[in-house]
Formats: sequence, C-alpha cells, structure tokens
Amino acid sequence: MTKEKYMFEALKEAEKALKLGEVPIGAVIVKDGVIIGRGHNKKECLKDATNHAEMIAIKEASVTIGGWRLTGCQMYVTIEPCVMCAGAIYQTRIDKVVIGARDIKAGAVESLYHILSDERLNHIVDCEFGILEDEAREIMQRFFQQLRRK
Repeated sequence: MTKEKYMFEALKEAEKALKLGEVPIGAVIVKDGVIIGRGHNKKECLKDATNHAEMIAIKEASVTIGGWRLTGCQMYVTIEPCVMCAGAIYQTRIDKVVIGARDIKAGAVESLYHILSDERLNHIVDCEFGILEDEAREIMQRFFQQLRRK
C-alpha cells in the first residue's frame, strides 16, 4: 500500500469517530505492510480522556504483536498528535509517524512542541506531514461546523 492508502484507512477511522459525535481523528499502525492497529477517538463514549485514536491504535497493535515495543512500525494519523499521544508514540518506539494535518492549538510534534524530534530523548521519531491533508482538515472542519450549529 502507498502512504495515501494507509492514510485513507486512518480517515475511515476518523469517520467512525464523527458518527459517534467524537472529534474525528483516526489512526492506523502498520508493520511490514500490514495494519496491526486501528483507532478512532472514543473519549466521550467511554468517558475516558486517554481514549484518543493514537492510544487505541497503540493498544491494539501491542496486543497484535504481543509486546509494547512497536519498533519497525509506522503510524498514520489524520491530525497531529497531542502531548499525551506524542509521549506514547515515543514510549512505544514507533519508527515513523505520517500526519495528515497540523493541529496549531494542541500539536506536540511540530506546532506547539517537538516531542518526537527532541534530541534530549533517547528515541527520535521520523515524522512526515501533509498526506491527504485537505481531507483530514475537511473532516475536522465539518465536525466543528456541526457542533456550532447545535
């Protein structure tokens, strides 16, 4: 699969979150060309602030491979991860994160903080922005427009 196809899978996860009334962010984790973890925001549904798309995908991937180290894996996420999720990506040793759109208000990869590229840490994560950026931004805009109408 290409980067766009994996990001499209993350966007499908974001659509699931949108249908639940959650902030529409989706993530998939890939190892050796196979999706081993999927997630979409469920913070409101599960009444748990840790249920972000990235965290759910990490938990599923860890179960799939039988361990917490996700070396050799790439994460595709529709919106730039927050501080919590960037920390979890760092902790699990994911090799690369491919991000649809930046989050200028809460992004911890490049927008506000640079957690995944901080050379003081013992693991640096390769990051790439802009894959299906317009689609990732559009679903977020649609969600917030609907929210304002309510």
